Amino acid sequence: MSNLSTTSDDILASTRNLLISGGYNGFSYADISEIVGIRKASIHHHFPSKVDLVRELVKRYREDGQASVAVLEQKVPNALDILKAYANHWAACIEDSSRPYCVCAMLASELPSLPTEVATEVTNFFRFISSWLASVMERGSKQGELSLTSAPHVEAETFLATVYGAMLSARAYGKAEVFSMILEPALNRLTPTVSH
Repeated sequence: MSNLSTTSDDILASTRNLLISGGYNGFSYADISEIVGIRKASIHHHFPSKVDLVRELVKRYREDGQASVAVLEQKVPNALDILKAYANHWAACIEDSSRPYCVCAMLASELPSLPTEVATEVTNFFRFISSWLASVMERGSKQGELSLTSAPHVEAETFLATVYGAMLSARAYGKAEVFSMILEPALNRLTPTVSH
């Protein structure tokens, strides 16, 4: 059973890399077969269709994200520090090219042409991140850790758009530092001013 799990994980890992580099329509089972070193029929055994494969990838990506933010919430109590840690995670990924772009961001740019089942999972990912950020914004505002100028859900969407826009800009310019250059003012805007 562990061999099946390992093969599935290898298939999903290669799919993620292929999606990030070329998008949904930029790869086939033949590409995965070559990378993983298995026959296309073996891939179909694990994932009968490309829709099944990418839907599962996005579902697991969201589940990993949920687990990661749960750990972050436990380790970092301050809302501003949580936002900084979230931004720093992506900054580090962009700088070392380990995960320079969120697979869901890549797929979101293709949303109109994606199969419905995949599009739904991508939307679910963004709903999860937005909802989590809104809870961080609300808690941070109530505890005096964040300075909000709009409702928490609006601030969450603004921050989310800033993070993903910064990823896109860093990728477009081929310069990792662009990400931090964009995020720093956004974080500064959310930082409460200390009155003397």
